Amino acid sequence: MFTGIIEEIGAVERIKKGQHSAVLTIRAENVLEGTKIGDSIAVNGICLTVTALGGGSFSADVMHETLNRSAMAGLSPGTHINLERAMPADGRFGGHIVAGHVDGVGKICRIRRDDTAIWYTVTAVPEVLRYVVEKGSIAIDGVSLTVAAVTEADFSISAIPHTVAQTVLRERKEGDLVNLETDVIGKYVEKLLHPTPEQQTSSTITREFLTRYGF
Repeated sequence: MFTGIIEEIGAVERIKKGQHSAVLTIRAENVLEGTKIGDSIAVNGICLTVTALGGGSFSADVMHETLNRSAMAGLSPGTHINLERAMPADGRFGGHIVAGHVDGVGKICRIRRDDTAIWYTVTAVPEVLRYVVEKGSIAIDGVSLTVAAVTEADFSISAIPHTVAQTVLRERKEGDLVNLETDVIGKYVEKLLHPTPEQQTSSTITREFLTRYGF
């Protein structure tokens, strides 16, 4: 599990592509401290397992499903990426629950400044937008951000200069693709409220039950 608080900006050192997968080698410093083979690191919001370490870099396998559902296919050597190690049990929870499982890809359609804030408007498919709510949380390329506005076609976030400067948001331009992960809590609530026919016969959690107890 991650929090969406980026620890450092790394860079793609090498990409070895297979027919339906790839192996990424990423240059880094901070996230390598205490990291062992088998540990998880979020790369632009995607949870990857470290398969090799050495020489100021780590490697990770990227599966077919990940390439299909994320903006990772567009990476190239030298590309800067957001990095975050999995949260330790005794760590501070500075952002929100981020699983590192990307829901889809969005496209930045507008960037504007508002005094000190920087606004990013991102278009996304309805299957992603249904879980995006105003004042809720969303991870963009692994960065925990608060949703400021939502429409039927897009959503907007307002980032402080520090967040932009410490993440690859500083390099994003209009038209760029970004990885999106919506708040996982909403997905579980929807599953409970709309179970499959098979689950309806066994589950005691209903809309009426949740309403009765204040949910």
